[in-house]
Amino acid sequence: MELWIVLGIVAVLAFWAISIFNRLVALRNRFKNAFAQIDVQLKRRYDLIPNLVEAAKGYLAHERQTLEAVIAARGAAVNASQRAAAAPGDPAAMAGLAQAEGMLGGALGRLLAVFENYPDLKANQNILQVQEELSSTENKVAFARQGFNDSVMVYNTQRETFPDNVFAGLFGFKEAMLLEATESAEERKAPKVRF
Repeated sequence: MELWIVLGIVAVLAFWAISIFNRLVALRNRFKNAFAQIDVQLKRRYDLIPNLVEAAKGYLAHERQTLEAVIAARGAAVNASQRAAAAPGDPAAMAGLAQAEGMLGGALGRLLAVFENYPDLKANQNILQVQEELSSTENKVAFARQGFNDSVMVYNTQRETFPDNVFAGLFGFKEAMLLEATESAEERKAPKVRF
């Protein structure tokens, strides 16, 4: 009889540990899937940038430095995105992506500021279409980043909660890092619209 009680307790503890492990796996997979949604939108944006640069080249021949800065920042962001996609939630990968995205955002901002000096360029339908697609994609990236950060927060909270924190350490569930917004304080200000 005592053997059955001991076996019952062991079975309950094993089932409990398995359920904690499975819950942590499900939460980790959820934030990895959420990052995949960010990755899709980032790739879309990275594909649009060369179109914008190409459309602007004819108008901005003497603004070559600005165009080259956008291209270089895009390349760095693509590399950082690939590293982050290989390890979503990894602190170094997320920090690298946030930094590269900040540099790309700054370079794109400078390019768009240059557009203001060229009325013909601002009226060009190709440029306007790519800018609209970029703006739409930026909104999708922000939405996907919010979903990812929410998933990471749920995972990290569960991982840090007792008794899951004991099993998380035993099973190698590491803390995941949020993907912070890359805008500077200046970029967060509402744009001024002139008619």
